[in-house]
Amino acid sequence: MRNTARWAAALGLTAAAVCGPLAGAAPAAPGNAPASLYAPSALVLTVAHGESAALAAPERAVTLVCAPAPSGTHPAAGPACAELRAAQGDFDALASDDDMLCTREYDPVVVTVDGVWRGERVSYERTFSNECVKSSLGASVFAF
Repeated sequence: MRNTARWAAALGLTAAAVCGPLAGAAPAAPGNAPASLYAPSALVLTVAHGESAALAAPERAVTLVCAPAPSGTHPAAGPACAELRAAQGDFDALASDDDMLCTREYDPVVVTVDGVWRGERVSYERTFSNECVKSSLGASVFAF
C-alpha cells in the first residue's frame, strides 16, 4: 500500500512539473469573450394536416439556418432566407404569389416555426385552408 501511495504522489508531481509550463495563462472568463459577428438565425419548420398544431401530428419538418450562411435541411434554404430577410423575419409579412389559383376546398394545413431569428426567440403557428394556399404564401419558406 505504501508503494502505491508513493507511486501516485510521484506520478502527480511529475505530471504537474511537465504540464504546468504548458498551461500558460488562464483562459479568459466567459464575460470577456468577444461578441459574435452575427446574431444566430436557426429555425425548425413543421407542417401537418389539421386545424392546429396541438391537434395534428407533424408530417414533415425541416431546419433552416440563415446566419452565417443559408443551410439546413430545407430544400431551398437560400431563397427562403432571402424571403425572411425581406420580410424582416415577420412570417405574416411574407409576400404571396397572387398569380397562383387555388381551389376553395377546406383541407386545413398548419405550419409551425420555432427557433431564433437574428437573436430573438420565434414561435409561430398558422393554419391555411389547404396546401395550395400554404404554398402561395412565402413561396420558398413554406415549400418543403
